[in-house]
Amino acid sequence: MGQSLSNLLTHIIFSTKNRYPFIRPDIEIRLYGYIRAICQDFESPLLQIGGMADHIHMLINLSRKQALSKFVNEIKSHSSKWVKTIDSNFRDFAWQAGYGAFSVGQLEYQKVIDYISNQKEHHKGISFQEEYLRFLKAYQMKYDEKYL
Repeated sequence: MGQSLSNLLTHIIFSTKNRYPFIRPDIEIRLYGYIRAICQDFESPLLQIGGMADHIHMLINLSRKQALSKFVNEIKSHSSKWVKTIDSNFRDFAWQAGYGAFSVGQLEYQKVIDYISNQKEHHKGISFQEEYLRFLKAYQMKYDEKYL
């Protein structure tokens, strides 16, 4: 086969350090745009992004040239440095060390887009911790409760 092709749809979730509500409405759109540009630079299109003041969800199509852990690290590193330049209120901004990444089949694509788009409505009835635990259980992932 002379051509390498991939379609690695991945739902990525990570939170701010100590789940501090840094992602205020006045920076949310700018932060999401900045993350979109990082994804583009790494040839991994951001298909949807959304979240709350303390965490974000992203649906990306991971480039076949990227390792997931390096990709997430780059997004978190670059965006954290950028947020700190907005103003002095963000000098302590940081992302939590870990992340969750979940494979998405082509048939679930629109469902995940809708889920990420409706984060604010969704979180009126469920906390981030409850939501994240549901993902871990649905994907039958082993985890250490001290990190929840």
